[in-house]
Amino acid sequence: MDLAAAVGAEVRAAAAGVVSFSGLVAGRPVVTVIHPGQGAPPLRTTYLPVTGTVPVGTSVPAGAVIGRIAPDGRHCRERDCLHWGLLRGERYLDPLALFGAGAARLLPLGGDRRDGQAG
Repeated sequence: MDLAAAVGAEVRAAAAGVVSFSGLVAGRPVVTVIHPGQGAPPLRTTYLPVTGTVPVGTSVPAGAVIGRIAPDGRHCRERDCLHWGLLRGERYLDPLALFGAGAARLLPLGGDRRDGQAG
């Protein structure tokens, strides 16, 4: 899930967990939080491009600042954004499931919608 964000903005843990990774992946800064007690394998959230501000191994409550948006410009077509992911093992899930929210709905880039409404 991509969320609009400004470079330097704080990024907060979506749920309580343990910071399991903070570093570069394919040249982009990434922070990963594992959420124990959420089944097997445990859920994990990923945040990029995020420069971590919390050491690996740190337990964090939901809402704790774990990093800041780093400049990227590649992922969201020259816009700054946060890419937020939720995984169980190698399988991607809808991150809104952490909050019991409905399924995400993907819209085409540029705001063109098939239902005729402005995007």
